[in-house]
Amino acid sequence: MAVVGVPVRVAIVNDHPIVVAGVAAVLEPYADRVRVVEIVTGAEVRSEVDVVLYDTFGQAQGDGVDLPTLVDDGRARVVVFSWNTEPDLVERALARGASGYLSKQVTGQEMAWALQQVAAGAELRPQDVGDSSLPEVGAWPGRDRGLTAREAEVLALICAGLTNQEIAERTYLSINSVKTYIRTAYRKIGAGSRSQAVAWAMQHGFRPERVRVLRPTEQDPRSG
Repeated sequence: MAVVGVPVRVAIVNDHPIVVAGVAAVLEPYADRVRVVEIVTGAEVRSEVDVVLYDTFGQAQGDGVDLPTLVDDGRARVVVFSWNTEPDLVERALARGASGYLSKQVTGQEMAWALQQVAAGAELRPQDVGDSSLPEVGAWPGRDRGLTAREAEVLALICAGLTNQEIAERTYLSINSVKTYIRTAYRKIGAGSRSQAVAWAMQHGFRPERVRVLRPTEQDPRSG
């Protein structure tokens, strides 16, 4: 449970190092309010944290999120961080135990505020935080080549071996939307086939990794 006057302890979870590093960088200026103590790719959270921020890039969404495995003892609250904010998807995640659901169009300041609110016991939905007209925050593979977060995520799922139909089911997009994102992504990276797209992606940060980074922290009043 968060303590008044003490920064909220946060773990960021995703299978792609560039994604968790990007989110951590967005929160860095607000370290007096929220402190990233662990970034996790392809593993479970081990540190004692108040909030687990689950980035859905290339991951399960909605009721596919395996919330119980994100923390060992269940004391931390889980916040889903996603570009996909369909109301039904949000409600399914909250019904399965998430305490908050944030759009990737929040600012770093708004994200820090939201994490504080969730740590204090609030339940937040996308409409409670942020401005939907803002650009997406954080980082993702291929951003430097002009890929949008959606295009990059679809490409990451192609690299994972999913078919177009499976990608549509995983992301809750229509099959036509998936095909559109594939076409625009291929054009931006100069790929003419699925195999070429996979080869390019594997060389540009789309390969999931298993990494754990524990951040050194000052003496925490909760540990004494």
